[in-house]
Amino acid sequence: MEKWYFVDSGHRTPAINMALDEALMKWHRQGDIPPVLRFYGWEPAGLSVGYFQKVKGKIDLDGVERHGYELVRRQTGGRAVLHDKELTYSVIVSEEHEAMPASVKEAYLVISKGLLEGFRELGVQAEFAVPEGSLDVTGSAVCFEEPSWYELIVEGKKAAGSAQTRKKGIILQHGSIPIDVDDVKLFDMFIYKNERIKERARKAFGNKAVAINQIKDEPVTFDDTKKAFKKGFENGLDIHLEPFELSDEQWQEVEKIANEKYSTDEWNYSR
Repeated sequence: MEKWYFVDSGHRTPAINMALDEALMKWHRQGDIPPVLRFYGWEPAGLSVGYFQKVKGKIDLDGVERHGYELVRRQTGGRAVLHDKELTYSVIVSEEHEAMPASVKEAYLVISKGLLEGFRELGVQAEFAVPEGSLDVTGSAVCFEEPSWYELIVEGKKAAGSAQTRKKGIILQHGSIPIDVDDVKLFDMFIYKNERIKERARKAFGNKAVAINQIKDEPVTFDDTKKAFKKGFENGLDIHLEPFELSDEQWQEVEKIANEKYSTDEWNYSR
């Protein structure tokens, strides 16, 4: 059984969370560490926007500030995600890994088997989304409006959202597993033509997305979810996860990336 590192980095700022993903990719590319599964939370809660996503005219920055959240731009594409009461995961692995298909879509399937098994560990019957036709027909800036290929759905509703990028031979797939969701706060993050349209979108959202504690009879905690998905990834990817703690020097490198990139207006508001 192949050994991967398991990084349980706790709750970090949005900038640190994105910087740590980037650093782990670099260290894996250099051969310093094996493939990595990382679990984390957000403190404060953050709104991550996709690499290509426009902020102006789409994101309500007053709403972000009013709720005490922080905006950060991801390396990955896709639409905006509010990271609050959730477990977030990252997988860092070489494109040359024998288990990783060349196709982005098929690599999603391989990695998302860990998510599928994680839901099963919680007693939730999830399945892979296999959407038909074009997904981005609504023009919405909200990630959980639509499932993409091989994302996880429960009773037809999106239960986990993921995004993937490949840089210099390394795959980064990271995603959001909502434990609870506050759709009122979520829709305060986005600009709509008027309150009526915003309210209609918010009500429709309940038919498209679901959080774990909306499904479970007994609520689960962040730690419950983390434990279940750690086992799920081990089973789904047929790997052994070895805990890995960053050195002080490595954390300094992460903080440098966060300060020079993910904390800057130049990066976060560039589009």
